[in-house]
Amino acid sequence: MSRRTLVTFFHHEDDVLGATRALRERGLRIADVYAPYAVHGLDKAMGLTPSKLPWVCFLLGLLGAALKVWFEFWTTAQDWPINVGGKPWNSLPAFVPVTFEVMVLFAGVSTVIAFFAVSRLGPTRKAVLADPAVTDNHFILVIEETDATFDPEKVHQLLRQFRVIRVEERVESEQEVR
Repeated sequence: MSRRTLVTFFHHEDDVLGATRALRERGLRIADVYAPYAVHGLDKAMGLTPSKLPWVCFLLGLLGAALKVWFEFWTTAQDWPINVGGKPWNSLPAFVPVTFEVMVLFAGVSTVIAFFAVSRLGPTRKAVLADPAVTDNHFILVIEETDATFDPEKVHQLLRQFRVIRVEERVESEQEVR
């Protein structure tokens, strides 16, 4: 099975942002947008849902802090209570600085691991760019042709108002996409 896409090239971020909004309003499926830097509002224009990564960061940071407080309380008050200067064994204010550091460590490491797992990135994955110029100065919008009624010429006409540089129609096999 093959996948047909329409790859469009732009010079300015406002053009790719406007084209993305216009194409989504027409019901076309945006496969991806490549940009040399982050474009504010592009995620909303593409219709992407908000990431659940902040929740992963929060929950695993909270889990790390809770496990650390439990471990420190268990070691100082239960397993090996030592009277140091007459202080109580379960002194929670003494646990605060290290608890914060462990919480940040758990949150940061777990967020990176979750990101790599969700996006299926790894050391063996090769980067596939739509065009080498995307890392320098081009913005690329990839439109997926979903059915037989898709007309590339009408899409090209629509994109002309957004100063499209060029439009390429590509056919990729399923093995290339993975």
